Amino acid sequence: MGKMLGGGVESVVMNYYRHIDRSKVQFDFLVDADSTRVPEEEIKELGGRVFRIPPYQHPLRYRKELVRLFHEEHWPIVHSHINTLSVFPLSAAKKAGVPVRIAHSHSTMGKGELAKNLMKLALRPLSNLYPTERFACSEYAGKWLFGRNADFTVIPNAIELEKFRFDPVIRQETRRELGIADDMFLVGHIGRFMPQKNQMFLVDVLAGLLPKRPDAMLAFVGDGPDRTAVQQHVEELGIADHVLFLGQRSDVNRLYQAFDVFCLPSLYEGLGVVGIEAQRAGLPCLFSDAITREVDVTGASRFMPIASPEEWVSFISAIESGTRISSSEKVFSDYEISENAQKLTSMYLKLFEKK
Repeated sequence: MGKMLGGGVESVVMNYYRHIDRSKVQFDFLVDADSTRVPEEEIKELGGRVFRIPPYQHPLRYRKELVRLFHEEHWPIVHSHINTLSVFPLSAAKKAGVPVRIAHSHSTMGKGELAKNLMKLALRPLSNLYPTERFACSEYAGKWLFGRNADFTVIPNAIELEKFRFDPVIRQETRRELGIADDMFLVGHIGRFMPQKNQMFLVDVLAGLLPKRPDAMLAFVGDGPDRTAVQQHVEELGIADHVLFLGQRSDVNRLYQAFDVFCLPSLYEGLGVVGIEAQRAGLPCLFSDAITREVDVTGASRFMPIASPEEWVSFISAIESGTRISSSEKVFSDYEISENAQKLTSMYLKLFEKK
């Protein structure tokens, strides 16, 4: 898993773990020792174990511990969720004789992260050397990591569809809890505070929106290293009274109900499970044009460049508070977690049988 810090990848994996047939397949989690949000109690209750290993920034200790664990535990399948960094655990798994080695692409790359991008570009050519199987959250993410002509399987970022269905009663309750009046307009964003998610841009969007919609508020859900800088930018613009920093939350399904529009101005995404969740809640969604169109399951989402906030301001200002986009159940059928977890269970068992 790499570093478990409360991000989208961890959410997807835990969704699958909760719904997979654990009488047939069981997960153990290998996480970096500096992980800050590991749901250890839940994992143990579900029958799994957590192994904390040296972070990959200490490559020699990291690899040594991986090889030791793979030898001692005799896991028949190693499923790596750390994109280009999967080279390291999967090479160690091959050395230890693990027969099934899965590389899973959850993301891509974009502007603004020079050091990280250089590392990704250096490691990407090695991504096909060690896996026996290739998974991806989207066609875009799979082709980015494994190559345009590579053979890989798309594993959807599935969710509990019923949990995110719009409920006007929950909307009223949640807005009351947040101190948001019925006639106020709430812009929502869920994501870890890091360069990829580009929250600073959303602050500028709000600053441009307020002269047109003085009733507007912006809610940030999540935490991370860039949170302080984003809060400082909010203070500098003098709009702190219009911004909520809600931190890491376990009730995001309720928060979507309170929003009036969902915005994801990311510099890059593999897919973005929050986009699926927001659409399921019926929200008008505005994504950066750097995000794959595969996230637009309803066909009603908008994609805009992040060169300047004005176009975003124009789109958001035209949305009425309480607007919901109606969609048929069929458009979300590929993202139902129970069915996808059953499919993944079958995949694991087939891979185990042919090892």
